[in-house]
Amino acid sequence: MTATLTPEAPAKRGGRLRRHRSTLVVGIGLAVAVLVVLLAGGAGVRSAALDPDNPDPAGAQAVARVLEDQGVDVTVVRSADALDDTEVGADTTVLVTSTDQLGQSTLDRLVDHTRGARLVLTEPGRGPTRALGLRADPQAVTFDDAVAAGCADPSYSGLAVAVDDGVEYDVDGGCFRGGSGALLAEPRPDLWLLGAGEALSNDQVLRADNAAVALRLLGGRDRLVWYVPSLDDLVADDGVSLQTLLPSWLRPALWLAAVAVLALMVWRARRLGPLAVEPLPVVVRAIETTRSRGRLYRKAGDRAHAAAILRGAARARAADRLRLGSRPDPDTLVRDLARHTGRSVDEIAALVGPTAPAPATDHDLITLAERLAELDEEVRRP
Repeated sequence: MTATLTPEAPAKRGGRLRRHRSTLVVGIGLAVAVLVVLLAGGAGVRSAALDPDNPDPAGAQAVARVLEDQGVDVTVVRSADALDDTEVGADTTVLVTSTDQLGQSTLDRLVDHTRGARLVLTEPGRGPTRALGLRADPQAVTFDDAVAAGCADPSYSGLAVAVDDGVEYDVDGGCFRGGSGALLAEPRPDLWLLGAGEALSNDQVLRADNAAVALRLLGGRDRLVWYVPSLDDLVADDGVSLQTLLPSWLRPALWLAAVAVLALMVWRARRLGPLAVEPLPVVVRAIETTRSRGRLYRKAGDRAHAAAILRGAARARAADRLRLGSRPDPDTLVRDLARHTGRSVDEIAALVGPTAPAPATDHDLITLAERLAELDEEVRRP
């Protein structure tokens, strides 16, 4: 029995491998493809705007290749540590793209390391310019036509820049000036702000004189260090404050609005006069209130009102005594009073009925009060 089972085991294993051979081939092919893609991605294919290794329309591979062809030594660094390890001197131009990735710490390291070199920042916003201590307020603009140099720098004489969108900097001097400032500004010696970053891109470098401007700005020295910042270089203290994102005119406007609101509050607020001394409430006994109201009724001669009050009070006391509720039916009350006191219904109706006649004289009013008091005693009597 052992001799017949032993040769069948390898046959089953071999059949299983043949059955799943296609699945294994597909899996191995996918693994190889993923490995190739990962290796190709690590080889330098970049997608960031104005990246020197990016061949897309928004990249800047064309400018980097032309600068190398012109004999410029182009070195690409992608971190602050790599920039610190790169030698920078008077013969070096340092170009910084993706300036929105810069923070206070990376800007401080950049400025310290590039002293003596030409530093070019592409389209820095309000945050980087404020961090550098510059009063070059950036203003985003759009263009329909090319912008001529219009400056005294002979390097750009007769040239024009054509971009769709750019950033102008409100500084004295500068080249390629528009309505809000200059597209190429030099707020400090060897510190350039390039607001026409699209002039370096692959799809717009051939417009107007963009290529010539790029070569004269970046190729004027023997070496070019192309720095692409990364968010990985930022530290915890590099948070962006709201103040750096707001336009410069907003703070005076907020102060003016606050002063206007304060003035409106003072104008419309209630004027408080002098303190008024007011006596405390006086406790008055109920009998005194009753007598005072009686004197008022007597002085006014309103016997009907006084009689109505006396009859209403008598009806309320009788209803409570007879347990007829707070608002009994008048006819029911009259019948129950007559049955309880032994008087006639007509007599009770003349005393407390809703249609009982009003007294004509003060004597009649006093007589009515005495008769109501007698009725009240009879109702309380068991």
